[in-house]
Amino acid sequence: MSDSIDVNELKTLLQQFADARDWNQFHTPKNLSMALAGESGELLEIFQWMSDSESLSAKSDAAIREKTAHELADIMLYLVRLAGLMNINLSKAIKEKLILNSQKYPADLVKGSARKSGK
Repeated sequence: MSDSIDVNELKTLLQQFADARDWNQFHTPKNLSMALAGESGELLEIFQWMSDSESLSAKSDAAIREKTAHELADIMLYLVRLAGLMNINLSKAIKEKLILNSQKYPADLVKGSARKSGK
């Protein structure tokens, strides 16, 4: 199995999945964004009580890796479904956001700091 994913193919697969179950009526931007937040909360729950060092070493625990993989997949599925519903080109949006972030957080002002540049 390839490590890459075709977002447009995934959008189509998710549309077919929803069509087959008559779920389009429930897939509103509000509901999908709430589901996305819920899945993000489930990801957070995995690491909630770990120290920073425990969370960094969690990748060597097969059970934690599997739970994390499933939550990341759920997040990605809701994200792509919402983008499809909103007619958002994720590749374009990501590239635009990276440019905006590089302007908002210039490396020479924020390098090595977790604080915002204040720009």
